[in-house]
Amino acid sequence: MPSTFATRRLPETPDTLAPDGSEIRLLPQVGAGSMVHARLLPGTCSRAASHRTVEELWFVVAGEGELWRRRGGQEEVTPLRRGVAVSIPLGTAFQFRCTGAEPLEIVIVTMPPWPGAGEAVRTADHWPPGGLG
Repeated sequence: MPSTFATRRLPETPDTLAPDGSEIRLLPQVGAGSMVHARLLPGTCSRAASHRTVEELWFVVAGEGELWRRRGGQEEVTPLRRGVAVSIPLGTAFQFRCTGAEPLEIVIVTMPPWPGAGEAVRTADHWPPGGLG
């Protein structure tokens, strides 16, 4: 039987840019979900978005920042620091920014796997986006 195990070392350069503007480095994927490493440079703020069909779990591995989330009548800003984990439920508007001197780095699990172009829907920004390529 062929092996379905996946192994990937974190690439030095991004594989792509997310619709929100963050750098994305692809990590392994399975049938039920995909994993990426997202990075925002100091002084940058993503563009706000929501997802059409996927939910996400985030785990901060380096840096400092803030995450804004809004869904229905609930809205909050959460500090992001190494060791913090957060959820992005389906239909949640969100935006994040790097507030520290080092890049904000997050491992993101997307369920189901990221389907491609058109998944992210641009929403009204909580903060002015900026500093993105």
